[in-house]
Amino acid sequence: MFWDVICSIQILQNIMKVYSLKTEQFVNASIEECWSFFSNPKNLQKITPSDMGFEITDFDEKNMYAGQIIQYKVSPLFGVKLGWMTVITVVKEQSYFVDEQRFGPYTLWHHKHFFEAKDNGVLMTDLIHYALPLGFIGRIMNTLVVKNKLKTIFDYRKVKVDELFNTK
Repeated sequence: MFWDVICSIQILQNIMKVYSLKTEQFVNASIEECWSFFSNPKNLQKITPSDMGFEITDFDEKNMYAGQIIQYKVSPLFGVKLGWMTVITVVKEQSYFVDEQRFGPYTLWHHKHFFEAKDNGVLMTDLIHYALPLGFIGRIMNTLVVKNKLKTIFDYRKVKVDELFNTK
């Protein structure tokens, strides 16, 4: 399954422009605390900027599992509300999980969340591969808007995670 995803991403890179974003953050918490927080979709709103208008619209309220579908409303640009459906495709308890967009603003959204226990906490790494619709126009939009918006979202998230875990 994992290699199928890698091969699919490589094929897509040849057809459309696929971008990536990697972030790392040290979290002053146990692997159990970290996993409990980040694997619960209800906590995503706590670490998402309010101007995104993030709202979970459908979620089965169960602990994260492969095959779980989560639906959101989000306003990524100009206050326009969009539907977004993700599926959790892979889960390795207290190690990593992957969410993929099924419907939403991206042509491709593949987000890997890694958690690595360290002596004094957890190293959290996010690796996102994404592609935009509209070909050349999508490339321009990424350069002018989307890339910076994603950076702003993850910068905000870093601050919120610091407030929640790293001020103890």
